[in-house]
Amino acid sequence: MTTFLILHGYENHRPEGHWQHWLAGKLRARGHTVRYPQLPEPDAPVLDDWLDALEEHGQRPDEGGFVVLAHSLSVLLWLRAAGRIDADRVLLVAPPSPPVTVGIPDIAAFAEGLDLAAVRLKAPTRLVYGDGDPYCPEGADVHYGTPLGLDLDLVPGGGHLNPDFGYGAWDSVLEWCENPETRVRGNR
Repeated sequence: MTTFLILHGYENHRPEGHWQHWLAGKLRARGHTVRYPQLPEPDAPVLDDWLDALEEHGQRPDEGGFVVLAHSLSVLLWLRAAGRIDADRVLLVAPPSPPVTVGIPDIAAFAEGLDLAAVRLKAPTRLVYGDGDPYCPEGADVHYGTPLGLDLDLVPGGGHLNPDFGYGAWDSVLEWCENPETRVRGNR
């Protein structure tokens, strides 16, 4: 079986209505191991504390595959640590843009000094983003997808791909978890 690491974003307390919470339950029900940690201080995250938590929870299991799914601020967390963690594949969902992130004092450190040219992605990585995302109005493809040469899935009308935009249950993400050839699409 596969171990899945699910990483949440800023101000996220892993609510039941979020697609990540739903996904964790579905994957466990199918016999997978799921790590879905509450990252420290989600309302005022400290980059070093989140990096420590990622190091703790990002250890490859002794057997089976290892897949990472990061949403929102955790995408920037992942980009800072990706070269140090051995995953089989990664799904990055709805990252905030650098200008937006720097403009929010509680999370500015996640974007400050992040050099995408220095990012080394060891695993096949796909970026899923919605148009109309208020946290990345220019489009995540502009800031991350194109510069990093990522495989891209655009979700029309997806916004920030969170419960505010209708993303509780999200079948195509579950399908991608079990079949990486699946294209991630909207749930409407």
